[in-house]
Amino acid sequence: MVIGKETSEKRKRQCAKLIELSKGIVRQAFDKFKHEELGITWTGGKDSTLTLWIVKQVCEERGLPLPKTMIIGEGDEFEEIEQFVERIKREWSVPLEVCRNEDVLKAANYQLNALVKVEDLNERNREELKRIGFEEGEFPFEAESYVGNHLMKTVVFNQFLEQNRIKGIFQGLRWDEHPARFNDEYFEYKEGGFLIPEHTRIRPILHFTEKDLWDTYAAFKIPYCSLYEIGYRSLGARTTSQISVEGVPAWEQDLENTEERAGRRQDKEKAMEKMRRLGYM
Repeated sequence: MVIGKETSEKRKRQCAKLIELSKGIVRQAFDKFKHEELGITWTGGKDSTLTLWIVKQVCEERGLPLPKTMIIGEGDEFEEIEQFVERIKREWSVPLEVCRNEDVLKAANYQLNALVKVEDLNERNREELKRIGFEEGEFPFEAESYVGNHLMKTVVFNQFLEQNRIKGIFQGLRWDEHPARFNDEYFEYKEGGFLIPEHTRIRPILHFTEKDLWDTYAAFKIPYCSLYEIGYRSLGARTTSQISVEGVPAWEQDLENTEERAGRRQDKEKAMEKMRRLGYM
């Protein structure tokens, strides 16, 4: 789907300048790293899809295919996102790798809220639990909980970097999305350490506001997941994401005076700083 509303020429030029700034960041990344050392994180959400679209523009300029792209299968996905991702994967020739922590999913018998015994996990996951200070013998499987978020997302992200020898990874983050991201940089070097591979995080769309983003989608007819049409503004796990305003498309809501991630699980939102210190995106 694409937004059908018309965009003024003035606003389209403004959005084009934002895109050009983002493309400049992407070009720097392509100059800094070999193509095979680059990767992209994608969720099927609005921010990562815009990032993917911008990287695609630079790849077309340079006659290159898209870099390796990862999407995390956390065990609690929206069917609408899966359908959207599959369509865009085909249309944009995305070299997509679906990344899952199969060890945790198997221990949970692939059931949400099932109790996972730490002793049933492999050595890597047990070490990861020690790293985040978790000392209990079991936990309920929830993809957006503090423990679940680390095992299902951060660990999987690091494993993707390790297995593909990725040195630079594109992320769809914005300054105005969450207070924990206010001071993010376009390029952030992460020193390697125990269970953490050395890498640089590249964030080409930091300067976009939520309104900028949706105006860009409208101006350049960029496709998006249908869930945004029925009132979702921020998409996470299926069972913990909520509609912001029923029946009102995301871009028609009060973007200036309300919180974008209010529909996300709030204990996770409050722990964002702590999770990011441990490697969360």
